[in-house]
Amino acid sequence: MVFRTAYRITGNAADAEDVLQTVFLRLVRREGALSGVESNESYLRRAAVNAAIDVVRRGRNAQSIALQDAPPGPATSSPPGRETESREFQDRLRQALSRLPAREAEVFALRFLEDRGNQEIARMLGISQVHVAVILHRTRRQMQKELSSYAGEQR
Repeated sequence: MVFRTAYRITGNAADAEDVLQTVFLRLVRREGALSGVESNESYLRRAAVNAAIDVVRRGRNAQSIALQDAPPGPATSSPPGRETESREFQDRLRQALSRLPAREAEVFALRFLEDRGNQEIARMLGISQVHVAVILHRTRRQMQKELSSYAGEQR
């Protein structure tokens, strides 16, 4: 689950493996890190999202492989002959995601890359569902603005 989460964000198997290693090394260094956590899965997913966003911000994923080659998870495929366009869009999406503030990037990734509901995200982050909805609304608008230039280039 940690690897798949990281892979969907980084688009690169090597970077996803680095994220996996980072998340679990942090756990080992912090004995009892999960003792006060309500849901181990939520904690690990959030840790993977945040570590993967850090990797994207550092720009280490220059040699991305197509997301359609990702391990099983939510399907992302493109019509035949459009794989290059799809990869370019995914790279632009990652770049735009890396420019978001940490909380907004985390909420966006959990909602749209990890397919988590607003209620679950609110519980995971300890904030209200309304706050999650506001963050998502603002973040979607910002991402649409950033990605609209790409859409214009493709026409």
